[in-house]
Amino acid sequence: MTDTAATSSAPAGRAAATAPGAPAPRRRAEARSPRRPRTNLVLQALMVLMVVYTLLPLYWLTVNATKSNGELFRSNGLWLGSEISLWDNIVATVTYQDGIYLTWLFNTALYSVAGAVGATVICAWGGYALAKFEFPTKRLVRAIVFGAITIPATALAVPTFLLFAELGITNTRLAIIIPALVSPFGLYLMTVFAADSVPDSLLDAAKIDGANAWTTFWRVSFRLMAPGFATVLLFNLVHTWNNYFLPLIMLNDPSLYPLTVGLNQLNSQVTTGANLQPVYNVVLTGSLLAIVPLIASFLFLQRYWQSGLAAGSVKQ
Repeated sequence: MTDTAATSSAPAGRAAATAPGAPAPRRRAEARSPRRPRTNLVLQALMVLMVVYTLLPLYWLTVNATKSNGELFRSNGLWLGSEISLWDNIVATVTYQDGIYLTWLFNTALYSVAGAVGATVICAWGGYALAKFEFPTKRLVRAIVFGAITIPATALAVPTFLLFAELGITNTRLAIIIPALVSPFGLYLMTVFAADSVPDSLLDAAKIDGANAWTTFWRVSFRLMAPGFATVLLFNLVHTWNNYFLPLIMLNDPSLYPLTVGLNQLNSQVTTGANLQPVYNVVLTGSLLAIVPLIASFLFLQRYWQSGLAAGSVKQ
C-alpha cells in the first residue's frame, strides 16, 4: 500500500517539480525562434544573389544573340530588340568563312570526347587500383597524385609544348588530346569514390565465384562507381571544352582550332578593326551555341548523380 502510494505520488511530484520550470524551455525556444527566420532569409538572399550572378551573363548572351548588328547598338543590352534575328544569326554563324565555325565545333567535340572519356576511364582504372589493391609503392603513388593536383595546368603548358615540339606533334590534334588524358584531380576523386562505394566483401565474393580482377572491375565495381564516373567525366568534359591556353600555344592552323581559340581570334578581328565586315552577331551567337552541348551533357549525366545520392547511407 505504501509502495503504491509512493508510486502514484512520484509522477505528481515530478509534474510538480517540472511545472515551475516549464516556462523556461518555452522561453528558450521562443528566444531562439526569431533567429531561424533571419538566418533562413540571409541564406536565401545569398542564394538568390548567386543565382543572379550565375545566370545574368547567360541571359545577356541569349538576349543579344537574338539581335542584328545594328540592333546591338540601338537597343538595351538586357532586353530584346525590335525584331528577333536569332535564326538569321545562326545561319550567318554556321556559314561564315565557308563554315569555319562548324570545323571549330567538330574539333572541340573531338578533343573533348576523346580527352574526357579517355581521362575518365584512366582515372577509373587508377582510382580503383589505388583503393582496392595493395602494392609496394602505393603510398608514393598517392603522394605524387596529391602533389600533381596542386600544379596548375598553365604551368605545364610551356614544358608540354617543348616536349611535343621535340616529338614533332605540335600543330596536330594529338597535341590537344594527349594532355587531356591526364587528370590528377579526377584520379583522386575516383580513388575516394571507389574506396567508399565498392565493399571488400563483394570483391571477395566475386573471387570465390572465380572472377578475375578484370571481370570483377567491369561487371561488379564499375556499376557501383557509375555516379563517380559520371562526375569525373563531366569535370573533364568541361575542362577540355573550355581549354584555351594549351590550344593557343600548340596550334597555328585555324582548321585545327577549338571554339575557344577560334571565337577569340574572331573577336580580336572585330575589336581591332582587322575585319571590314562587323561580325558581332557571329561572335555572340557562336558563343551561345558553344554552351548548348555542355548544358545537354549536364542534364544527361545528372541522373547518374541522383542514382548515387543514397550510396553509403545504409549499412549493409
